[in-house]
Amino acid sequence: MKRRGVLMAALGAGLARTAGASSTLAGLIERSKPSVLLVGSYAETDSPRFGFHGSGFVVGDGNLAVTNAHVLPQIDSAGEMAQRRVTVQVPAGRGLWNMRSAEIVRLDRPHDLALLRFDGPAVPALQLAAPEAVQEGMAVAFIGFPIGNMLGFAPVTHRGMISSIVPVAQAQRGAQNLNETAIRRLREGSFDVLQLDGTAYPGNSGGPVFDADTGLVVGVINMVLVKGSKESALTHPSGISYAVHCVEVIRLLHGI
Repeated sequence: MKRRGVLMAALGAGLARTAGASSTLAGLIERSKPSVLLVGSYAETDSPRFGFHGSGFVVGDGNLAVTNAHVLPQIDSAGEMAQRRVTVQVPAGRGLWNMRSAEIVRLDRPHDLALLRFDGPAVPALQLAAPEAVQEGMAVAFIGFPIGNMLGFAPVTHRGMISSIVPVAQAQRGAQNLNETAIRRLREGSFDVLQLDGTAYPGNSGGPVFDADTGLVVGVINMVLVKGSKESALTHPSGISYAVHCVEVIRLLHGI
């Protein structure tokens, strides 16, 4: 009986620790979701008028947002936005969204990042982790809108860990494989990305990856720096995703 009592006490302690860890992550998710945005374009002639392009998240003073550069509307040869203005959708509670006009403050195309400023009242901002705190084996979660509106515009959270921190510039097998993006990367030098053991989809692009223990942002989900087309990502997900290291976000915010 004594042995059974010790076993039950140990089991109870283990369950308590598990419940505590789960409630902590649940709390982080609940606090983070109001800071995760829909990023897209708006045009009077489009149907629907808002076109979803990817995810983003609020930083800084509450009117700044970080996303991937590739999710923004295309810019024509004259440098003007091609008939569609950049907009973000801010959570308004109970599944509702508030559309805000946004402008591009800064683009970092080599790292596929963009900094936007949107109008209206400030939104709770996420905090960035110190770059040196980002380590392999760290438990993380990422929030975004996988596959866009196919699952409804509700933020979805995935868990995983940082499997590896690897250079994004990979050796090319032949000159025929060197496209414009690859050549630009080789000229500007390699940089590290986070390899995650979780499946992200194109709609996740631009969403935050945060430390599952602290809620601090360690990276930005990216689906084009390393991986292939949207079609292959949807039909043959590899279970491996990539994120831009938060050090690049810090540099973006400071204009370095």
